[in-house]
Amino acid sequence: MKGMATAAPPLATPEQIALYEPVIGLEVHVQLGTRTKIFCACPNEFGAAPNTNVCPVCLGLPGALPVLNQQAVELAMQASLALHCEVRGQSVFARKNYFYPDLPKGYQISQYDRPLAEHGWVEIELPDGAVKRIGVTRLHMEDDAGKSTHDGYRDSSQYSYVDLNRTGSPLAEIVSEPDMRSSDEAFLYLTELKLAMQFTGVSNCDMEKGNLRCDANVSVRKRGAEKFGTKVEIKNLNSFRFLKQAIDFEIARQVGVLEAGGAIAQETRLYNPDVDETFSMRSKEEAHDYRYFPEPDLVPLAVSGEWLARVKASMPELPAGRRKRFVSEHGLREYDAQVLTATRALADYYEVAAKASGDPRMAAHWVTGDLAALLKAAGKEVEECPVSPERLGELIALIAGGELTGKLAKEILPKMFETGEAARAIMEREGLKAMSDSGELEKIVEGIIAANPKQVEQYRAGKTSVIQFFVGQAMKATRGQANPAAVSEILRQKLV
Repeated sequence: MKGMATAAPPLATPEQIALYEPVIGLEVHVQLGTRTKIFCACPNEFGAAPNTNVCPVCLGLPGALPVLNQQAVELAMQASLALHCEVRGQSVFARKNYFYPDLPKGYQISQYDRPLAEHGWVEIELPDGAVKRIGVTRLHMEDDAGKSTHDGYRDSSQYSYVDLNRTGSPLAEIVSEPDMRSSDEAFLYLTELKLAMQFTGVSNCDMEKGNLRCDANVSVRKRGAEKFGTKVEIKNLNSFRFLKQAIDFEIARQVGVLEAGGAIAQETRLYNPDVDETFSMRSKEEAHDYRYFPEPDLVPLAVSGEWLARVKASMPELPAGRRKRFVSEHGLREYDAQVLTATRALADYYEVAAKASGDPRMAAHWVTGDLAALLKAAGKEVEECPVSPERLGELIALIAGGELTGKLAKEILPKMFETGEAARAIMEREGLKAMSDSGELEKIVEGIIAANPKQVEQYRAGKTSVIQFFVGQAMKATRGQANPAAVSEILRQKLV
């Protein structure tokens, strides 16, 4: 009947989806970790009482003029370099005009045709081991809007609440090329980008606080086609899991529409994780809808070669380079190197422990194993670890030097974690030192052999793996104080 809503086509089947190629690009907003906002001296912090970190500048009151924050520029330059972008010698701020209740000026100060940096890339490693380079179109600076809250209050059915504390916070918007072909690739790209921002100290990228936000542009085309399909933007994806789920749903939705003979509308959509669906928010704006024009209250931003060189010199080693070095120089497995570069703090901790221990591979084993388990049980991050990396390195060196067995070290580490004491102090006080009297150890081994004639017969009949049984018995008899290698050597001599 006329006027009745038409039901949306069903989601595509996996067989239908296989006929199409997704084309995905991401727009990532990173809040820069400055002390103050981008154009005023208000604190750039999370958690203050609503509408307290505001001033005439970020409220857009008449006569208030913006002043550019130098630290924000330098952090944005670091972000650009971390993404291998070319930093422009001159960039221009522009007014992006639109109305929304949490945008008190009625416009956002952003950059349009002359951004801070362009032509970068991020490399991701695919599951098959291949490396793919995702292009970065541009990185530009802008100020953030406030935050509107539409529910959670007694009168939310009648009113929305606006907190303008976030207004004017400094953002770097990073726009990728449409180079990703699956939600998995988008996930890997965002993961690598986030690591780069954290390692450089550009941002803590805390998604719960809104310090990293992502929009996804998704279209589909028949496999083999060159022309892109109609692009749909999914706004405000605030977790890696939701990013992946939203893209997968949108691919299935778009293919379903096309397979049913429909056309994709160019629009902005939101993702609802409760029902795992995207829904239409508004028709997609074009650049001319925002009526961009140069910001009259700010001069062009000039970046001299000398300034850029200083920022380059301050750049730390990036996570991808650090992973490669951990593999090539420290002899770690790719997986361990990946785990140890999950955060800059963890990578730094490991490097100090590895140097102090003299055994990088054993240090990696202890950091990712026993220490990680203690931290998880205590609900602590590595930055809060009561065992310093130097002291963990000392514990590992005691094992390597034969003063401790691995079993004894596993007893000592929790005591170090609880008290902050050094490994040697605990070892000597509690008598946990490895056995060094070879004569005493020989007597223990002889007793074990005499008590287990069946296993002796098996060993001598060619079942050499049974030696592990004897080693286990010796470790049990010595409360873990025997050196397993020494026990194995004595057993081989005695069992011939």
